[in-house]
Order: sequence, then C-alpha cells, then structure tokens
Amino acid sequence: MKMQYKYWKVICRYGHVGRRKDISISRYLETENNFNLIDVLNIVSTMPGVKKKSIFSIVSAELITKEQYDKGKEEEKENFYLQKLMSYETRNNENTLK
Repeated sequence: MKMQYKYWKVICRYGHVGRRKDISISRYLETENNFNLIDVLNIVSTMPGVKKKSIFSIVSAELITKEQYDKGKEEEKENFYLQKLMSYETRNNENTLK
C-alpha cells in the first residue's frame, strides 16, 4: 500500500518580529496524510529561526499540490536567507557537540 502525504505552504516570519526587522519566507512541508493544520503549525514553531511564542510568526498556511511542493522546495534551496540560516544552525550544532 502506497503511503499518502499532504503538502503544505507556510509563510513564516523570521528575524525580529514586532520591531519591523523581519522577513517573510515561504516554507514547504510534506506530512503524513493524517496531519492537520494544528500539527503543521506545531512543526513550524520548532523550525530554526521561527519565533516560538509569537502569534505573528506565521503569516499563512495552506494545503498545496505535490507539484507546488516540489517547485517550492527548489525555491527554498535558492533562498539566500535560508542558506545562511541553515549554515549558521549547522555550525552552531557542531560547536555544541564538541
């Protein structure tokens, strides 16, 4: 039996939300078919750079198609802010593990 998935586009705010020094970035998620919007918002709240306690950290979230998801993941790879954020998280985690 083939596993079924849902695909989501979530627009998140990164940076200093509330101080007008934030940037909105689309993130693309693949979840199991039984996940709902609340589950997705919980996942996003644990992502690096997303403010944990701010109700303003998520601009929108919606179900999308597999094709939109694939295109969005390619866009994520080209996003300079995400590249910088992920390289910072990797360096930070390497220093913690030593």
